[in-house]
Amino acid sequence: MINKLVGLCCALLCSSICFGQMNSVEFKEFTLNNGLHVILHQDKSTPIVAVSVLYHVGSKNEKPDKTGFAHFFEHLLFEGSENIGRGEFDKYVEKAGGTLNANTSYDRTYYYEILPSNQLALGLWLESERMLHARVDIKGVETQREVVKEERRQRIDNQPYGTILQESMIRAYKEHPYKWPIIGYMEHLNAAEEADYKQFYEDFYVPNNAVLSIAGDLDYVEAEALIRKYFSGIPKGVKPIYRPSVVEPALVGITKDTIYDNIQLPAVVQTFRIPAQGTSDFYAVSMLNTLLSRGQSSRMHKEIVDKQQSAVFAGSFELPLEDPGVTIAYGICNAGVDPSILEENMNTEIKKVQNELISEEEFQKLRNQMENDFVSSNSRMAGIAESLANYHVYYGEANLINNELDRFLAVTKEDIQRVANKYYNLDNRVVLVYLPKTAKP
Repeated sequence: MINKLVGLCCALLCSSICFGQMNSVEFKEFTLNNGLHVILHQDKSTPIVAVSVLYHVGSKNEKPDKTGFAHFFEHLLFEGSENIGRGEFDKYVEKAGGTLNANTSYDRTYYYEILPSNQLALGLWLESERMLHARVDIKGVETQREVVKEERRQRIDNQPYGTILQESMIRAYKEHPYKWPIIGYMEHLNAAEEADYKQFYEDFYVPNNAVLSIAGDLDYVEAEALIRKYFSGIPKGVKPIYRPSVVEPALVGITKDTIYDNIQLPAVVQTFRIPAQGTSDFYAVSMLNTLLSRGQSSRMHKEIVDKQQSAVFAGSFELPLEDPGVTIAYGICNAGVDPSILEENMNTEIKKVQNELISEEEFQKLRNQMENDFVSSNSRMAGIAESLANYHVYYGEANLINNELDRFLAVTKEDIQRVANKYYNLDNRVVLVYLPKTAKP
């Protein structure tokens, strides 16, 4: 059960932040006349290439009565196209010896293939077909609707603690579209008609709302020629891309609720609002969460799990979001421990950071962890391709892949204490107590 929660928390971080010392990542970028931005990174050390397309559309771009569309399209656009038979998209990649996947977050939808480098043209053709000729029809909609329903049952409804993010976000936000789950509500997908899906595709799956990022064993001249061949003829979207402009009011007071779940051990989940990714305070918040919950030597683990034994697992993580997001602190009670005790112990650790500067030893350890994470995150071609796309879309600066570490290293011990006081305000938070269904009155 604990491992499942750890996996869940890792999965919630749909777009990871990379940082640290490494060799400079050289790349070239250009934009086609239709607005498609292209980023190329050459690395001939391994005969593979990662082909990725990031569409700047996530669940926050949906309408309140039509949620789940972005995630639904992650599935639907593997159905095929005018030139790819239904269900054959995967087969092309697998027969070529490659792998493929996709993911959706609140802010983006991301597709990628990892292929032998002599199959670059295949990856480009597949992604151009997805962008221009995707099969969006009622047969595919009905097929994928059942797939998404089953995914929701497995990952959320029937997963112990699986509703943590959904229940936290709906209380942390009242106005902003971050309040609804990425997977959406099934009643909206059931009620949607074929025309609704076609309109979503026409609105968001256009070249001027996408970044094509490729990393690996490629020749720049050849790659650019292939890209122009497959993508330059795709028409630019004619409508402005919808970006929500909602400004969420500040959290005021404590919202506390009880959730009865199919679990054995109670849990405490606390949600605090934090600034958007890329802001200076976000870097300090990220380091604060690392201090509190990263590994067995973290503060929460040493104090709450090992010393007090009030929890079998405790931690905290931030959601890196394009608009102001949240950080979530959570713990699973040890057998016989009342959730109120665990909540008090969690808050004590937060107060310690608010009231005292962290030690120099802890601070240097944090900086070392940042650098180590960066090297690990950008050690694979797929990671580099994704990072370049993320940095361009979210920050407008792909070269942050080489210098974002400086932003983390600029964080001081005083900054960590300051953001702990500013954002981990115990008077303004959402508190969820998870109890076994058997405890329900």
